[in-house]
Amino acid sequence: MIYPERVLKLRVRGTKKDLIQDTSSEEFCLIMSGVIARFDGSDIQNMLQKWFEEANSRFSDQNPKSQDSEDFENTDVKIPYQLWNIGKYGTCADAAITGIMPPPLMEQQQSNQRYYCAVAVGEDAVISAYRLSENKGRSLVGAILSKVVPATFSTISSFSKLIWRNERSSPKKSDLKPRPFARASPLTCLKDHPRKGEKLTLSPSGTLAAITDSLGRILLLDTQALVVVRLWKGYRDASCLFMEMLVNKDIASSSSSYSEPLKSDYCLCLAIHAPRKGIIEIWQMRTGQRLRTISCTKGSKMLQPSYRFGASVSSPYVPLEVFLLNGDSGQISVLNRTLDS
Repeated sequence: MIYPERVLKLRVRGTKKDLIQDTSSEEFCLIMSGVIARFDGSDIQNMLQKWFEEANSRFSDQNPKSQDSEDFENTDVKIPYQLWNIGKYGTCADAAITGIMPPPLMEQQQSNQRYYCAVAVGEDAVISAYRLSENKGRSLVGAILSKVVPATFSTISSFSKLIWRNERSSPKKSDLKPRPFARASPLTCLKDHPRKGEKLTLSPSGTLAAITDSLGRILLLDTQALVVVRLWKGYRDASCLFMEMLVNKDIASSSSSYSEPLKSDYCLCLAIHAPRKGIIEIWQMRTGQRLRTISCTKGSKMLQPSYRFGASVSSPYVPLEVFLLNGDSGQISVLNRTLDS
């Protein structure tokens, strides 16, 4: 058990290898009401690889008893993860880890510590941000009590057994308990009653977040400066997804030739689906104009594949795409990445 709370969202996010970044990293997050758990992608891949190797060894074994399905259930595999409490400003409806952030000024010397920035949206606080630390950050008193109390309890328990030897002992199986929270320090908070934060969408780099609220507004948040840099109004029940488009007409017209567009040729955009208006709008980031308006039927939905692992440097760059599920026909089409067609 990770934490006894309903899971609101699963988030898979990663950074690909490219000419600028030498390494790739992936993470898997569980978003719960006021709680966020982070798993490293490499740990999950190692676990799956281990299970795959064990399954092959069992099936290759000639002994049929070794192929019992109970063997898989009895294998105790624990994946390391971090758990944080981000409910200081109330329950959250959505949250995300935006990336790694520098440590506080008083902890610059602790270079081995890694800090993350988390942004949450909810009913009590439209936007709240936290600095997440891998260190649990217990105080000196808490560290002493964690050592003294178990030892004292163990001594009393042993002494009581000597006095009441004939008392029946029925060992109880200890209940599974979630691990203690790591340290989450609040950074900022935006409260504007009765406005409530509803959904949060991250850009591929994690530097921008599109947040929808209950009053039909869409806020574009700079997750590094923690400042709202843009605001749209009149978009109730809207949903947002980031995508990449070829805005330059010269590059878009030559995209059919042999040379493939590079990553630098694409521009980050935000696709806004306004179901009450029956349209999808594509806006250029950060402060660009509206590039396109697409009509869509009732019940349509925007979809986006999760992060594609294992992208190589030699393969052509695949831009971030957004797909449209037609509410009437059920057909799926990709939103055009160029402005000419």
